[in-house]
Amino acid sequence: MIFRDIELSDRDWLDKKFREDNKKACEFCFANNYLWRKYFPTQIATEGDCVILRYYAENDAMYVFPIGNGDKKKALEQLFLYGQAKGEQIHLYGLLDYEVEQLKEWYPKHFRYEADRDMFDYIYETEHLANLSGKKFHGKRNHIARFMDDDDWEYEKLNSENVHECIDMNNNWIQKKYDDDAWSQEVQDEYDVVKGALIDYKRLGLVGGVLKKYGEVVAFEIGEPLNDDTFVVHFEKAYADVQGAYPMINKQFVLHECQGYKYVNREEDDGEEGLRKAKLSYHPDILLEKYNAYKIG
Repeated sequence: MIFRDIELSDRDWLDKKFREDNKKACEFCFANNYLWRKYFPTQIATEGDCVILRYYAENDAMYVFPIGNGDKKKALEQLFLYGQAKGEQIHLYGLLDYEVEQLKEWYPKHFRYEADRDMFDYIYETEHLANLSGKKFHGKRNHIARFMDDDDWEYEKLNSENVHECIDMNNNWIQKKYDDDAWSQEVQDEYDVVKGALIDYKRLGLVGGVLKKYGEVVAFEIGEPLNDDTFVVHFEKAYADVQGAYPMINKQFVLHECQGYKYVNREEDDGEEGLRKAKLSYHPDILLEKYNAYKIG
């Protein structure tokens, strides 16, 4: 089994393999893996007409359940032999419920399982995000109303002209982090990844939306179709001091870019308290559970 770095030229065939499984989990699209490849080193191998992804985090190698229509059990067995030759106890990452059940059937008592709450995906019905109906969304509707107090705002699809304004906004965002003494390596990584997504959005097949007020960009959002019925949002930036900018870009992006999909996946919270609170405030229709499996025999 030979692992190599993921490259931009892998996009078409890898996206095809991801679509064969039609998962709702945010990891299963090319752009996410490619954009974060330097920060969570990502490699790929093929086995039995399946793809196996390998991530590194703090020197821990983590493998994804085989992807695609090939022989998944054969691919796993080859992975176990690979791990044995390297002296690794295989760690499978990001498993969904049915993959856990499949492992238990194929290899009873050979794995220890742990739910990874920080990596659960927040998935919403598109119509709920678009309409924000009912008492539970009263506060968000109020914030949007304040944003719309005057008519001097507009929504635009991300294009070759306004993308430069979004890059400038991303630069302003990280500068503010420096000014507020809120910089961290994680903040820098996020800035770099968002910049890469903006620069390469066409080649990555990404879709973006831009919110302007008084002619200036105050928010933008970037995502892509994930599977047959789900659109995934990768990045959302807004100026926190512009009231209603966050809920407004969320609503407008869903209205303009996510129609035709039943669900919108807004990814995980990575254990960040503020992000978890924000994602829960939109009342997810699905909290997609993911698990780690550690081979013990």
